[in-house]
Amino acid sequence: MTAVDFTAQVEALRETMIARRRDLHQHPEIAFEEVRTAGIVARTLSALGLEVRTGVGKTGVVALLEGAKEGPTVLVRADMDALPIQEDTGAEYASQAPNRMHACGHDGHTSIALAVAEMLSGQRDSLAGRVKFVFQPAEEIGRGAQAMVDDGALLDPRPDVSLGLHLLNSLPYGTLGIADGAVMAGASIFRVRIVGKGSHAASPHQGLDPVVCAAQIIGAFQTIVSRSLDPLETLVISVTKINAGEAYNIIPQTAEIAGTVRAFSRQVRDLAFERMAAIASGYAGSFGCTAELSFDHLTIPVVNHAQTAARVRAQFSGIDGVTAIDQTARTMGSEDVSLFMDDIPRGAGRDADRLLRAPSPSFHLRRARFDIGRAPADERRCQLRPAEGLIRCRTRVSFTGSMATVGWSSAAVPMTMCARRHSTVRLPTVAWR
Repeated sequence: MTAVDFTAQVEALRETMIARRRDLHQHPEIAFEEVRTAGIVARTLSALGLEVRTGVGKTGVVALLEGAKEGPTVLVRADMDALPIQEDTGAEYASQAPNRMHACGHDGHTSIALAVAEMLSGQRDSLAGRVKFVFQPAEEIGRGAQAMVDDGALLDPRPDVSLGLHLLNSLPYGTLGIADGAVMAGASIFRVRIVGKGSHAASPHQGLDPVVCAAQIIGAFQTIVSRSLDPLETLVISVTKINAGEAYNIIPQTAEIAGTVRAFSRQVRDLAFERMAAIASGYAGSFGCTAELSFDHLTIPVVNHAQTAARVRAQFSGIDGVTAIDQTARTMGSEDVSLFMDDIPRGAGRDADRLLRAPSPSFHLRRARFDIGRAPADERRCQLRPAEGLIRCRTRVSFTGSMATVGWSSAAVPMTMCARRHSTVRLPTVAWR
């Protein structure tokens, strides 16, 4: 059996990875403004000899690493954008940009994917297939993945499997969440504009009050979950914004409410908007007002293929540092990585510690270490071991494609891999501090 040991490469790259992540953290860029970040990514990948495309989806970067042998195409995706949040961590490498912060760990995602590219680029001769690196903008607003897909990120070549990682937190430390079916909700935003008739507040009978109408619509929206939806389904309708009027003594002409809908299936999402439209129209009519509902679907659900998820659970079971595998772990949060995964069998997992829920002005990726050990290739195993007490965020590893068809020769992608039979693969330790 042959083996690939990345330990020496990781040790050599350790300080570079730490410095790179801290640099990105100090210079965060929000959606579709990731010019500096994309430049660093493109220069790093070009220096490795990869075929690099820039400006994909406006500020995205795509790079292709060709192996010496025939095999599948594996997509490795990392998002790059920050949030419009004022950092409050007190870290020595805190954001230098006012009201800009990597509060969701995308600086870590970018640095991890660059480290993967650096390590695998040295294994071209033994790599069966190719690795397609996708550095995505604008995940935080749910627009970046679609922009990249529209610009051909999934073409020439089309991936057989897609891998994605996200740093979050909710499960107990050491617990890996890999559930069948939907694991992240699709997200939509909605607005309802209600038009009535303004009047003096002392003479409400002379007007048609859109504020009272809006209040009734908000309450009625909550009955959709309890009275229109199958109790075994899951749906969230949250009204998060109300705008109406400027003066305390004037009933305004218009009112607007807005919010988000989260669902694990498009059928449930469509039911929600059908009922919301009927409720808004009906209540508005009863008050003599009119109502207009508009909506925008930002992301689709991230759905795990059951067979792939089962294979991933088998790969992670019994690994040091994984104290439990939660097969029910789901979140109504959303991620547009689903657009890189929509039409291929896939699986997703999480590993987490309870600390701060991202995004937060105090979210702090203090240090994360992923220690990957030896695994016999003919068992199709991959190992992920967070060092005790160091990781402070949930890690989601997302797969698409049939794991059985992925054939690595004697190289591997850190954190997720499948190797060709009759070889043994040793994967690296990646540390942040």
